[in-house]
Amino acid sequence: MAAVSASMVKELRERTSLGMMECKKALAEAGGDIELAIENLRKASGLKAAKKANRTAADGVVVVRVADDNSYAIVLEVNSETDFVARDEGFLSFVAAVADTAFADKQTDVAALMAGELEAAREALIQKIGENIGVRRVSLVEGGVVGAYVHSNNRIAVLTQLTAGNDELAKDIAMHIAAVNPRVVSPEDMSVEDVRKEEDIIKAQPDMEGKPAEIVEKMVGGRIKKFLKENSLIEQPFVKNPEVTVGKLAKDAGAEVQSFIRFEVGEGIEVEEVDFAAEVAAQVEASK
Repeated sequence: MAAVSASMVKELRERTSLGMMECKKALAEAGGDIELAIENLRKASGLKAAKKANRTAADGVVVVRVADDNSYAIVLEVNSETDFVARDEGFLSFVAAVADTAFADKQTDVAALMAGELEAAREALIQKIGENIGVRRVSLVEGGVVGAYVHSNNRIAVLTQLTAGNDELAKDIAMHIAAVNPRVVSPEDMSVEDVRKEEDIIKAQPDMEGKPAEIVEKMVGGRIKKFLKENSLIEQPFVKNPEVTVGKLAKDAGAEVQSFIRFEVGEGIEVEEVDFAAEVAAQVEASK
């Protein structure tokens, strides 16, 4: 077996960004052959990624890419386990590469997007960083005038699609959406299921008890109207100028809001609460 020198370990570390002991072990197993060591490490990275796949990745970042002519854009969410990794340069470089590919190919299928080199890069990054990393979702908006806004901490991103207007208007409305988080564009877009659910909540309020059915229905109708207004983008007071609604803002510019997409990091992901003291105690008990 060939001797493993410090210079060989240094070269492998520089080429893989892995730890000294892991590089030394890989070289020893490869008989000092650096290229073989790299090949073996790449093979091993898939196994390491699989072992970390069941760990919840609910942190991360969202990013956007917008065409120069504002005719289309993509929004992407990539997750990590911790905020610390979400700020790592290697992680952010990976995110940028995924976003660039999705944008260039107008690709919204995550499995298809990650086939090939991007998946290999993800697995290598998992091996290097030691956290689960996953590309969660990507969406495309195309047609009309498309604008985007990303909150400064890269945790909320919005795409807005207008029938006309300009990119500044679309960006302003996207910023409003990031801040206010409307459910739908207009009241008519609210699902029947959501309206019925809200009606049930209203009817269960204490002030409804004992009132005649016709009074209850009248009160429910008024509160549903308010609910729809508060949760519909075009009915909301514009954050920069509450004197006008978002719908009026767009109309004054000769435009209408067609659609929007809002991504917030980790939304909808259930994070398991871990009692570390109990976990350690259980491990100690098991070792007796």
